[in-house]
Amino acid sequence: MTVNPPVVVEARNVSKRFVVRKDNSIKERLVTLGRMGRRHRKEFWALRNVDLSITAGSTIGLIGHNGSGKSTLLKVIGGIIDPTDGEVSRRGRIAALLELGAGFHPDLTGRENVFLNASILGLSKAQTEERLSDILSFAGIGDFIDTQVKFYSSGMYVRLAFAVAVHTDPDLLLVDEVLAVGDEAFQRKCLDKIRSFQQEGRTIILVSHSLGQVTEMCDRAVLLNKGEVVFDGEPAEAVAQFRDILEDRRLADVSDAPEKPVVGGRIDAALAFPVDGVPGDDVPPGSDLCIRIQLSNETEMPDWVCAIQIDNGLGQIVYATTTLRLKVELSPFNGIRTVEYVLRDVHFGTGKYFVNVSLMDRFGVHLHDLPQACSFDVPDFPLAVGTVHAEPEFADLGS
Repeated sequence: MTVNPPVVVEARNVSKRFVVRKDNSIKERLVTLGRMGRRHRKEFWALRNVDLSITAGSTIGLIGHNGSGKSTLLKVIGGIIDPTDGEVSRRGRIAALLELGAGFHPDLTGRENVFLNASILGLSKAQTEERLSDILSFAGIGDFIDTQVKFYSSGMYVRLAFAVAVHTDPDLLLVDEVLAVGDEAFQRKCLDKIRSFQQEGRTIILVSHSLGQVTEMCDRAVLLNKGEVVFDGEPAEAVAQFRDILEDRRLADVSDAPEKPVVGGRIDAALAFPVDGVPGDDVPPGSDLCIRIQLSNETEMPDWVCAIQIDNGLGQIVYATTTLRLKVELSPFNGIRTVEYVLRDVHFGTGKYFVNVSLMDRFGVHLHDLPQACSFDVPDFPLAVGTVHAEPEFADLGS
């Protein structure tokens, strides 16, 4: 007989409104009392009608662009702030890592703050003393434990805060991007601890901008956009939809940006698609990628170079080349010209990639650049993550 795991968090029709004031000083607020005060404040809905049910033992990733409501939702779940409308029910002990050093007093030492923070999270003094050596060992800040925390670096804050939180035996762990502050070794230690929590059947909700981390660690992802849940389900699908939202925002920003004057030729448009497909199709590993570029020029350009650069979603360069590198002699052009690159047998990893195009003269002077001129998607590959696609094989060679 299958027993369904219990629900540990239930959010029903949750909305959260903030009031943003434009009068910053007391004097300004006194002047703008009454009807005029309404002109100096603006309501902002960080969450709207969010319904969310989370069962014990699941790992949930909250994703979305900045300002989408991820951190607000996490604080509402953790009971840090109350919703304007709706309600949240939760069960079990909660450990929340929502803000750097939250629960720490700057004038107390690290050791004193361990006891303070642990008591906030529900441990008695005796329980904290039993776990103190494990907490200090995990934090790894040495003699600084007896130094006032106001002298700590941001990394030391995170080390100590995380060490305390994970040693309180929480049923529900909330994590909001704070792991990005620690060094790589400590991040690995934290991720190992989170994985051990998963094996123990604890519930984890994390906010992360690392989409690879979300697809690797989470069994479910919730995508927020403008305070609303737009997708709740498989992490790979959530990440794909999130990339589409980011691309729509980027295109909107590009269309709103004022055009810069262009000297010489210009790049009018670009498309990226598989050779055997059409624009908009995914580019699976092993296919040939076509990048078609339309140029224009009002005066004849005798010597010119066309360059492309492909970036991943984090802005890292994964591929770049130029007609100069290819030793292609381009004939002069005047008017409209269409050129294309074909990249054979590409093996990009899962994700969205952006193509930047540059038009230069033969001395390398940039005449016109079109950043993120177009983009393409590589479909999900469940066997591996990263920017390079390779088919994995494994063999046990024995002793």
